[in-house]
Amino acid sequence: MAGIALFATLVYSSRSSIPHFSIPKALALGNLTTKKIEDFVTWQRNIRLDAIRPNAEWVIYSPCQVSVSEEKAHQLAKSVGLKDYDHLEPSRVHHAVRLVAILEAYAVYDFEIGYCQGMSDLLSTIISVIEEDHVAFWCFVVSCRELGIIFVLTRKELTFEQTLCLWDVMWADQTAIRGGIIKCSWRWLKLRAPPTEDLLLYAIAASVLQKRRLIIDNYSSMDEIMKECNSMAGHLDVWKLLDDAHDLVVTFHDNI
Repeated sequence: MAGIALFATLVYSSRSSIPHFSIPKALALGNLTTKKIEDFVTWQRNIRLDAIRPNAEWVIYSPCQVSVSEEKAHQLAKSVGLKDYDHLEPSRVHHAVRLVAILEAYAVYDFEIGYCQGMSDLLSTIISVIEEDHVAFWCFVVSCRELGIIFVLTRKELTFEQTLCLWDVMWADQTAIRGGIIKCSWRWLKLRAPPTEDLLLYAIAASVLQKRRLIIDNYSSMDEIMKECNSMAGHLDVWKLLDDAHDLVVTFHDNI
């Protein structure tokens, strides 16, 4: 189990530097019920299926992964029990192997959530710009904790490049908040909008508002509205979306 091995290494090497992350209770033998073991086996299977699915959008952002040899890629695939990857180039096999190891480690780390479909899309973005698995793991942990599962779901609506853009702006807000830039000082600093931990929610609201007139005039059922929202995938202007989201932040930040 590559993920468990990676997790054990992460815990051993990171406990002193990241004290607020603790070993999950699920690792206690008394808590490993038959149901949880069955869940973990299911997560392992789904992780491996999803790991070979991402396309090659990330390649231009990670030249070091592109240079992996075919022999090395096959060795790595064998080490994590990856199957049905013959149609993939060595670089994509390497990428899939990293996904498997880190996602399996996360499933051990957070046994309550385990693995949800879509996590591989979020992690694919992270490991494309972060070469070290242990750093990528903790970034993924923080992403799931700070940004929430809704970011994982939203990743499917955006291209890889759009995801990186959204990621940069969201983390800039997180950094500003941790740096003490609070609501009362944002105007003094001439920022367009105050930093917020809920920028993703504002962006989702903005995407729906962009379609507001179309929805009001043409749709009468929730199924029709959901179909229209799903059709946005791949057609969003992420910068226009962020502009509209920041406008909403300015309008409503004092009332929330």
